[in-house]
Amino acid sequence: MFSFLRMANALKLACIGCGARAQTYTSLASQKPDRFQIVAGADPVAERVEKIRRLSGRADFQSFASAEAMLAAGKLADVMIIATQDNSHFENCKGALSLGYDVLLEKPISTTAAQVLEIERLARQANKRVMVCFVLRFAAFYRKVKEIIQSGALGEIVSIQANEGVNPWHQAHSFVRGHWSVVGKSSPMIISKCCHDTDIVHWLVGRRCLRIASFGSLEFFRAERAPAGVPARCTDGCPVGDTCAYNALRYTTDMRFPWLTMVYDRAREASVEEITAWLRTSPWGRCVYRCDNDAVDRQVLAMEFEGGITGTFTMTAFATGRHLEICGTKGVLKGGESYRQQFGTHLILLPHEGEPVRYTVQAEDGGYELHGGGDPGLVNALYEEMTKPPGAPLEAGIESTVHSHLIGFAAEEARLTGRTVNLEEFQRALA
Repeated sequence: MFSFLRMANALKLACIGCGARAQTYTSLASQKPDRFQIVAGADPVAERVEKIRRLSGRADFQSFASAEAMLAAGKLADVMIIATQDNSHFENCKGALSLGYDVLLEKPISTTAAQVLEIERLARQANKRVMVCFVLRFAAFYRKVKEIIQSGALGEIVSIQANEGVNPWHQAHSFVRGHWSVVGKSSPMIISKCCHDTDIVHWLVGRRCLRIASFGSLEFFRAERAPAGVPARCTDGCPVGDTCAYNALRYTTDMRFPWLTMVYDRAREASVEEITAWLRTSPWGRCVYRCDNDAVDRQVLAMEFEGGITGTFTMTAFATGRHLEICGTKGVLKGGESYRQQFGTHLILLPHEGEPVRYTVQAEDGGYELHGGGDPGLVNALYEEMTKPPGAPLEAGIESTVHSHLIGFAAEEARLTGRTVNLEEFQRALA
């Protein structure tokens, strides 16, 4: 009887977009049948919907070929997971809210600042919850950082410096060849890739950002950087293919996993010949110096928060992993990927008086502690978040994550105009 009652209280989940992110979330949710039932999925690629259907284990699972078809069917679940490409988030979330869904929304909320504010307004008007997939807030590393800050061990926060090394191949895969390479078709790099980072800085500081300046550009992945004689595609007999770090034929060897699986549904079982044939016409077969990309490959932000706290964030394509340094009146906290790899510890607290303290953190599922480790944390929190009393704030709800997005959009405005942007004036102009 207890098990039956638990199943009866499970949240019903539906998905618009059944690609890599939705498959990750529903796979984790399927392991908690007392909390979640996966009842429907929509995607123009039938194989992706089928993967979600298999995870659901339900004979009555409903499959749809488009978001429009699913939304036309009325409300099918309690929570809609929206994990489409960025430029579809706004319309899909708007449609889900109008039907009375609570929403788990993949980041970014939308590709323009005005639409982000509109989603906030619509959620408030519908009295529905929108939880944004800022998984870093749920990753063991950043939760430990937040715990240390709140303990008072650092005293008052004075400044914060954060860095994200995107990784050269990731930059090429996603932001040169891939879905987020052309800003006009997706969103600026600081939003499409780094809204995680503007969010985590805002979340850790716990104050609103007042002013922001930014510099950055696309310098390396450009036509004038191409070696002599390289063709438009790596499959066309490139003279430097054997030594090029970005040779697309690496999708058949060391870079097949996980990269190819994100964009080619048959990546796991396909032969080398099949993948090569796919690359001959796919965007991911193009030479990285011969693409239509305009996303930056480097950017730096300088921020001033309430209370005089200062912050910087640096994004670069040419490093790997996130790093963090927080200076306080009682000590300094340092940590990140290089500390884990080189020193076997994630965080080091250096008090101004006293001995250093080292912290090693562990993801709840025993896996990766940083970005990927936040996925189980997010899904674990989803049930509690979506069943909170009305009006209770969510850990990654629309109320706090809107400001994180505005930091990113204001940074892009600052980068393009060369001026320091006042966040309050920026938001007021949008309204």
